Amino acid sequence: MNYFLKANKNLLTYSLIIFIIISLFGFNFFISFIGNILLLLLLIPLLLLVLVFIGFNSYKSKINTCNNCGSISLGLSETCMNCGADLESISKNNQFNKKPSESTIEVKAEEVK
Repeated sequence: MNYFLKANKNLLTYSLIIFIIISLFGFNFFISFIGNILLLLLLIPLLLLVLVFIGFNSYKSKINTCNNCGSISLGLSETCMNCGADLESISKNNQFNKKPSESTIEVKAEEVK
């Protein structure tokens, strides 16, 4: 008997704690407590995923592509590190900032046989 108590000390301790909690607060409290812990284990990774997504989008918005050479910069400098072109003119000439009435779309008609 003494060997059993030494070998299973943690099991006995946790069983005693659970028995005291159930006897004081009831079985319903214990079930809701376990459910809340499982819910937190599910929601914490989802929260981390949302934070990573927001960080990625803010990082992505700072990236500029040079029109002359096609190199990518993080928007920290005003000129392209590869060819020396002005990167501020790229952000001013961005097509997303234009009004739809100012842009033209050219369409060539072809006959399909």
